[in-house]
Amino acid sequence: MRVRTAALSLAVCLAAAGVSRADDPNMGTWKLNEAKSTFAPGATKNTAVTYSAAGDSVKVVVEGVDKDGKPTHNEWTGKFDGKDYAVAGEPAYDSRAYKKVDARTMDMTIKKGGKVFSTGKIVVSADGKSRTVTTTAVDPASKAMTITAVYDKQ
Repeated sequence: MRVRTAALSLAVCLAAAGVSRADDPNMGTWKLNEAKSTFAPGATKNTAVTYSAAGDSVKVVVEGVDKDGKPTHNEWTGKFDGKDYAVAGEPAYDSRAYKKVDARTMDMTIKKGGKVFSTGKIVVSADGKSRTVTTTAVDPASKAMTITAVYDKQ
């Protein structure tokens, strides 16, 4: 009986975790709306971002193009808890942290070698059909740049 109760409790907890991620408005695939976005000269453009469940974490896959139009790809798996998690496939930085502010807003910090490379805010619209990512970074010439990328839910 104890085993059955423990198994049922575990199943309920896992189902609740899955439902809470499914209800997260960030989850799913987002495509860049270039007409509504503004980029600093030479900035990489993330053309598609996909958030999906990965066990008790979230996996974020980013597709884009660099300043020369060459394809880029990076992946991050972690939690929206403000802690740094490794990024694979991105030479400019090696970790990213997301922290939930409220149901539709997250803060983001991107680092290279433990040093902040970029910070940003992600806001999903009230209707859940778009999201705006505003980031501030320092370019290779140590000049601050701000990027506002608007994405449409697919």
